[in-house]
Amino acid sequence: MTVLLTPSDVAARAGVTVSALHFYEREGLISATRTAGNQRRYTRDVLRRVAFIRTSQRVGISLAEITEALATLPTDHAPTKADWTRLSRRWRRSLDERIARLQRLRDDLDGCIGCGCLSLKSCRLRNRDDELAERGPGAHLLEPG
Repeated sequence: MTVLLTPSDVAARAGVTVSALHFYEREGLISATRTAGNQRRYTRDVLRRVAFIRTSQRVGISLAEITEALATLPTDHAPTKADWTRLSRRWRRSLDERIARLQRLRDDLDGCIGCGCLSLKSCRLRNRDDELAERGPGAHLLEPG
């Protein structure tokens, strides 16, 4: 017999809110069955799927990428270690690029005084090499198009 869990059971065990479960369901990341009284019930494998979603988000994977990844997994059982290995290899390049961008940002922060000026000749974060000076005064990066 398949054990079915209530949304509050899953939320408590997975460390998420019930509204998060409803959101994941609307986005097609997890699925529930309905009782005769139209109440949601989840199979136990949803716990691993929610853990997969949360772990992926924690390392910076977008919800769109998570959705795409989960679409490649079987829906009748929990993702396995082999599934996670395959998907993490797929995301490795993107994560490496993100890490490199963050390291460059960290290294450029020493020249930033946090003023948001967007036009200082020495601002390497938002206006490298004072490229926006030719547009005249103002916060061009904040203004629409």
